[in-house]
Amino acid sequence: MSERSFFFDAGDGHRLHVVLWGKPGGVPVVFLHGGPGSGCNPGQRALFDPERHFVVFVDQRGAGQSLPRRSRAANTTAHLIGDLEALRRHLNLGRWLVVGGSWGATLGLAYAQAHPAAVSGLALRAVFLGTRAELEAAFLTRLCTFYPRLFTAFQSLAGSEDPLTAIWQQILHPDPQIHRPAAFLWYDMERAMSELRPGSEAPITRPDDAPLPATPFMEASYFLNDCYLSPGQILQNAPRLAGLPGILVQSRFDLLCPPEGTARLAALWPGAEIRMVEAAGHSLSDPGVSAALALAIADLSAG
Repeated sequence: MSERSFFFDAGDGHRLHVVLWGKPGGVPVVFLHGGPGSGCNPGQRALFDPERHFVVFVDQRGAGQSLPRRSRAANTTAHLIGDLEALRRHLNLGRWLVVGGSWGATLGLAYAQAHPAAVSGLALRAVFLGTRAELEAAFLTRLCTFYPRLFTAFQSLAGSEDPLTAIWQQILHPDPQIHRPAAFLWYDMERAMSELRPGSEAPITRPDDAPLPATPFMEASYFLNDCYLSPGQILQNAPRLAGLPGILVQSRFDLLCPPEGTARLAALWPGAEIRMVEAAGHSLSDPGVSAALALAIADLSAG
């Protein structure tokens, strides 16, 4: 088992932090983190077999340890797709297994649809189709239903008939007095919706010098621009996945990415298999979810 890291020059001033981990010459895998903007972390290695897989962990533009940090310049889904293909060629890899969850699943699907010949299969968790409708259902309907205190705080801060657009614009506002409370509230809302048993059902009080979370800023940029996808792009292009095997790990009680989106995708992708995880939420840290994804990766790597 080996490990090395380096920065990959992706162009446009972006240098992507890449970690190569596992068995050189093993089954090639690319791991796509969520967010957008969250970055990879060492805990994700537990999904893979170091004696079987050669895993490419890549921090997307502006995410994780990639430079410049949090840069939203020249940072769109098309840029990220181009980065993945350029990196695959740079590493002289043939077809690789695409693994990702939530936004990582969105990017993985968009990449596979653009470059199906470069993909051996897809192991995806918590499918997000990248649509405004999904975000509205999550943060305007389910948040109100399951976390009314957070929803009230959201309405109060956004102060708009279109609170989603309002809070994303607040997060991207240059004034810290505006973007700090918005970023922290968005982070708290997402955290609560991600965990089956969140530790708090209300906004968390933090000291004035608390460090800002990274993901709200990248998510605001992407979500304000419909994830830089054309309307219905992921489902419309699902036929391009024909012939590719896919395993879709879906939690029954995922409030952010519920089973509906996964079912809609699978109906248009004959090679996809849904594996439901009962009594689980959105987070990869749920033991049932991580175990199911690890098994999906192993099954798609067999033979």
